[in-house]
Amino acid sequence: MLTLFRLVGIVFIALRYRLDELVLSSIKHPVAYSLLRIVRFGRPPRDDRGVRLRLALESLGPIFVKFGQVLSTRRDLIPPDLALELAKLQDRVPPFPSDKAAQCVEAALGAPPSTLFRHFDKDPVASASIAQVHFAVMHDGRDVAVKVLRPGMLSIIEKDLALMRILAGVIERLVPDSRRLKPREVVAEFDIYLHDELDLVREAANCSQLRRNFGPETGRQNLLMVPEVIWEYTTTTVFTMERMRGIPVSQIERLQDAGVNIKDLARMGVEIFFTQVFTDGFFHADMHPGNIYVSDAPETLGRYIALDFGIVGSLSEHDKNYLAQNFLAFFRRDYRRVAQLHIESGWVPSTTREEALEGAVRAVCEPYFDRPLAQISLGQVLLRLFQTSRRFNVEIQPQLVLLQKTLLNVEGMGRDLDPDLDLWKTAKPYLENWMHERIGLKGLKKRLDQEAGQWAQMLPQLPRLVHASLSRPDTLPGMQQELHRLRKAQEFNNRLVMVFAAVVAVAIGVAIWVIAGR
Repeated sequence: MLTLFRLVGIVFIALRYRLDELVLSSIKHPVAYSLLRIVRFGRPPRDDRGVRLRLALESLGPIFVKFGQVLSTRRDLIPPDLALELAKLQDRVPPFPSDKAAQCVEAALGAPPSTLFRHFDKDPVASASIAQVHFAVMHDGRDVAVKVLRPGMLSIIEKDLALMRILAGVIERLVPDSRRLKPREVVAEFDIYLHDELDLVREAANCSQLRRNFGPETGRQNLLMVPEVIWEYTTTTVFTMERMRGIPVSQIERLQDAGVNIKDLARMGVEIFFTQVFTDGFFHADMHPGNIYVSDAPETLGRYIALDFGIVGSLSEHDKNYLAQNFLAFFRRDYRRVAQLHIESGWVPSTTREEALEGAVRAVCEPYFDRPLAQISLGQVLLRLFQTSRRFNVEIQPQLVLLQKTLLNVEGMGRDLDPDLDLWKTAKPYLENWMHERIGLKGLKKRLDQEAGQWAQMLPQLPRLVHASLSRPDTLPGMQQELHRLRKAQEFNNRLVMVFAAVVAVAIGVAIWVIAGR
């Protein structure tokens, strides 16, 4: 009954924001066109369809807001105007009561906050659809932030996901372009994403990995600061971490007053992004200004601070290699190499003509070079590439969707900090150095070091394995005889089938002749 009421509420909100008009306008059929004229009552809605969709999702609640945020990253699936509008969705969720937060902490950690901490702020400092954050002080004097999962989130999510699956099935039947949109696959992807966010141990592990990647032993500690995880006070529903102090990266005047060099900060953001992607293959994939701060402490002035690790991306060595070569080919304007890489990697069908794909990529990218970042929209470049890719049946790689989203975030922060920053020129030396280290003697030595342990185990066994292989009886003649026997048996079976078919045909012909004679 509750599910039915929820479904009725969704239908009511959809009609309120005229989403029926949005669906009908995408169906190219005379009946749909007639229905569209009826629901419009002779005139179209006042607001654009993207605005109406965003407002509808905000009215439907936090889970639908999250879904819209995820959908905004799939610019390969939805029209550009919808993607840009959905990117404006924000979690505007009031905090749940402080006594409930204390109960959640006690249920997760086995003691009330007053016992676990010297001080625990009852009022949350931040509240979102999945969790809210409280500041606290541990008994040893360390300042921490305690992230508490909203109670009852799992049941709410399961109900709304069930309805989303129903709606995805309806869209799949009604919308002609649904084969490319893949609504059921998108909902399934969102299901995984949400359940991952509900496990705060997973987020804590992401935080710990990112902190290790920028630790003192890596030599990158001056680029990015990541909070330390307090593991003894972390469970699937409570995540306790070191409290970080700084200025939001979007507050440029405060950063300047604190003495931060804004131009260096912009270049450092690009370096952090490419370091995470190509060196580590593990990157913070939610780099909007609300999650990125800058330290204003004298000893760490100007360092980036990362927060909220619910969404991270990872790339294989194969992905990193092809991406780096693609970026370098773009920077060098070697569009033929870009086309070759797409074909070699299997991102486009092997039958694709190199020169045709090369010409399409050139037409998209060439107008954007040699411009400052203020005049370049990487979002527009990506959208045009997506539109071009459909002509060549390019398969959008799932592992690259988060990377595209993060690149757009980096673009936005770079434009806000330094409108004259040239992303291409800033990134090119880094990628060239990365490729040199990977392909040159340094890269060879690194790979040998990585494989040394495995080789140390295999080398002593090689003489025995070679002897066993050489002393093993030759089975090739036996296999050839068996294949010959099978071929003869197959030919005999084929002759039997042909004879049987001939007999049946003759029998049917005789029967027809007898019946006709009567």
